[in-house]
Amino acid sequence: MVQNVQQISAQIPSIKSFAPSNSYFVVDSTIQIIVDPAFADASSGGSGQGTLSDFAQTFRDDLISVTGFSNISQAQNGDVHVNVSSDSFQSPTVFLTLGSSSNLTLFNGKPTGEGYEFEITEKMYTIRGVEPIGAWWGTRTFLQQAVLSIANGSYPAKIPTGTGEDNPGWEIRGFMLDAGRHWFEIPFLTELCIYASFFKINEFHLHASDFIYDPSFLYGQDWRELYTGFRFQPSAESPIFSLVPELNESWTKDQFTTLQTTCSNHGVRIVPEIDTPAHSLVISKWKPELMISGTPDLLNLTYPETLPTIKSIWEEILPWFTSDEVSIGADEYSSSLGDDYITFVNNMSEYISHTGGKSIRIWGTNEPSTTESLSISTNITIQHWWFPGGSIPVQLMNEGYSIINSDQVFLYLDGKFSDGGQFPWTLNTSKLWLDSTPDGQGWAPNIFSATDPTNNTAIENPLLRGSIMAFWNDWGNNATTPLEVYYQLAQSLAAFGEKTWAGSRGGMGRENALTLEGFNEVYPLLNAASPGQNLNRALTPVDGLGEGEGTRVVFSYENISQFPFVTGYESVGPPYTLSFTVKPSNSSTSSANSTALFLGLDSVLYLNSLTFKDPSTNIRYPLGVDLPSDVFTSVEVHSTVNYTYALFNGSQSDDSELELYYWTSNLDIWGEYMEVVNMSFAAPSHVIGLNGFEGELVNVSLRLGA
Repeated sequence: MVQNVQQISAQIPSIKSFAPSNSYFVVDSTIQIIVDPAFADASSGGSGQGTLSDFAQTFRDDLISVTGFSNISQAQNGDVHVNVSSDSFQSPTVFLTLGSSSNLTLFNGKPTGEGYEFEITEKMYTIRGVEPIGAWWGTRTFLQQAVLSIANGSYPAKIPTGTGEDNPGWEIRGFMLDAGRHWFEIPFLTELCIYASFFKINEFHLHASDFIYDPSFLYGQDWRELYTGFRFQPSAESPIFSLVPELNESWTKDQFTTLQTTCSNHGVRIVPEIDTPAHSLVISKWKPELMISGTPDLLNLTYPETLPTIKSIWEEILPWFTSDEVSIGADEYSSSLGDDYITFVNNMSEYISHTGGKSIRIWGTNEPSTTESLSISTNITIQHWWFPGGSIPVQLMNEGYSIINSDQVFLYLDGKFSDGGQFPWTLNTSKLWLDSTPDGQGWAPNIFSATDPTNNTAIENPLLRGSIMAFWNDWGNNATTPLEVYYQLAQSLAAFGEKTWAGSRGGMGRENALTLEGFNEVYPLLNAASPGQNLNRALTPVDGLGEGEGTRVVFSYENISQFPFVTGYESVGPPYTLSFTVKPSNSSTSSANSTALFLGLDSVLYLNSLTFKDPSTNIRYPLGVDLPSDVFTSVEVHSTVNYTYALFNGSQSDDSELELYYWTSNLDIWGEYMEVVNMSFAAPSHVIGLNGFEGELVNVSLRLGA
């Protein structure tokens, strides 16, 4: 029994404690969810989070996803009046309530509403949160226990009885996405938020304005040609409406509200960032008089209209946000204007507090003041990211500043490619578990330097708020599809969730924190079962696939006689092989307009030059191969998360080696050199033959595995 408990408890993030008894709670089709009527409408304060009832409804949907049961009932708000004890129920029952009796605190001793207790008997699984958000995290624990039980061969799932308690070690456990340099639609951001929540990530930092850096353009006459993004679309009557460079690459208030609501109902708050006074090329394009002459990415803080203009932007957008904190960026500004910079940051802090009742964060930077008495207010949280030219976090905490750890050595990723190999493709788990300190200990949010222990602090430091990992998109839209961003983030978020919840062994957190081996064992199972989203674009038997070898075949059609032909599969993630034999008519190959052979939710494959298109950005990636008209050509498209390539008629050369044709993209790296990178596309599996395709299409099949 104890062995089974240990196996189930090895989840992500690991739980604080669990004492097993001698039986099981069986998650069968009669399971029900009951919300304590006394707390049904209770909500966690400060971040626009949902009520206990909201969380319960989301939990029900997730439980249906994990178990396949469709008849799970939920009672709340006085619909049932029941003596809540293990003898009260004939069916297995999950009871959600509040009022944890334990002293559940962060590592720094501060109380946290995110803690919860759980008590498991044969018929009742009670989750008792300090606040509703604590009960929500308890439902994530329940779901992961159910997932791992099923993966270990038990169906219905069986969860050992016993008692436990859990709470995070740090207040902030977030991830940042650079949405200023790369456009992302709301549905993708929503799925990403839901996925992160499964691993108890509680913040989504949206970097929502920026530009693509190329000094040959930036400091020349053509700086207006550089790509810029500002993602919040004000109303057409707004005085800042013209600030948005591309309306089709911006979110309306209603769209953003939908995103915030969904995230909050999954325990995640969105912390938006509008980056000024540097990284402000988008504002300079709108109002060039505000920029520093010769450096259009920097706003001139000495110009009388600069501060009022920035305030006008926040005045318009600030009411959108439910979080009690926002980021104003404020990094990489000119050190020669240190006094003006400090005055600006403090002014914005006061303005946003007075106008919106919110506090602000800034990226850690080094803007020395020439006035001894002038300093950034300690009411402002500083997000450390860089040594030595940026902030020195231990020094700042000694001066009374609250710190968030986003150190780039441990926590930075860049979309698809990192200049000089500076950042990994996904967070380095060996570094996070084994090589983060000089003596070989694992990483935790109190670790800022792997080489200098004097730059690290204790996990108990009351001014260390937590940590945010960062995903940058320095090369813009054409470097990655949204799903490729997810592929880099998927394991990273899970590993980061463990480290920011439980820390590391050896004095950097809990001694029962997951080992790297334990993480590697359970992560693939939890990733595959993460509910509420399908970023893997995975298929299940519900999609019509049977068991055994047949599960590898998604569809197979010998001949398609009428176009368009709808398959019913919107999108299929890699690895896959899409095979078809096509004889396009002369009119199809000579058409000035692209002819779509296959269309899906995440990609389109055109006949002309066999071009893939990302529908979210409308960027096209031609293979450069034109198929002959009135002749049959067999094509195989093979895709993994790292690349997509084609084979033609077997594609064997004279030396019998396969000739592989890869879809690629060219990245401009800081204006210094071009880098060719491979592209990965989900299968365009929904519609076959459209936009006027004329010809024959036979032997069309899609199977899993590349």
